[in-house]
Order: sequence, then structure tokens, then C-alpha cells
Amino acid sequence: QVQLVESGGGLVQAGGSLRLSCAASGSIFSINAMGWYRQAPGKQRELVAVVSSGGSTNYADSVKGRFTISRDNAKNTVYLQMNSLKPEDTAVYYCNAGVQRWRNLNVQHEYWGQGTQVTVSS
Repeated sequence: QVQLVESGGGLVQAGGSLRLSCAASGSIFSINAMGWYRQAPGKQRELVAVVSSGGSTNYADSVKGRFTISRDNAKNTVYLQMNSLKPEDTAVYYCNAGVQRWRNLNVQHEYWGQGTQVTVSS
């Protein structure tokens, strides 16, 4: 069993900053990519940022230059530093990880966190 737990969401004024954290725990052999998704009311869930096991990153165009994703492999934790926040960033943010649970079983399963609310006021 694998669990992802997010923290760091909250209410912030436009132009402010927040830092989200997501820690993975449980039966884990290795973690491949880790990412952050978000979903606003009435909209589809969208990819915000992803970081590979080797540290390469990709971002949605809407957050490039403002958000930074990073990870600490020793702690099985991924972070999302969000700067210059806009009201359009308001959403529930979800952590995602591709996990290989067993050494000799090369099968990846995706796990999701419970989500954390980010609200940006104008």
C-alpha cells in the first residue's frame, strides 16, 4: 500500500506565494516521475508540473516562470513552489507518483494524494 499526503495549501492574495509538499510512504521500491495536477470547479484535471527520477522537469505554459517543481528522493517527497500567484491558479492541487513497489516486478502503478485547496484572492 502506498500513500501520498499533500500539505501547504491555503488562502493567499494575488501576487503571493505558497509551497506545497507531498510525501510518499508505504511499500515502495522506486518512484519514477512525480507531478502536480490541479482541478478547478467545472474543469478537467490538468497537469501543472512533472519531475522525472533524473530531475528533468516540464511545466504547463500557464505556470512557466512562476512555479518550480523539485524532489528529494531520499525523503520520497516532491515540492511545488508557487510564486506570483493569480486568481486563475485557484484549484484543488493533487500530487501524483509512478511507483514500482517490488524489485523484480517491473510494473508501475500511479498513486494520487487526497488533494489540497489553493485559493488566490484578487
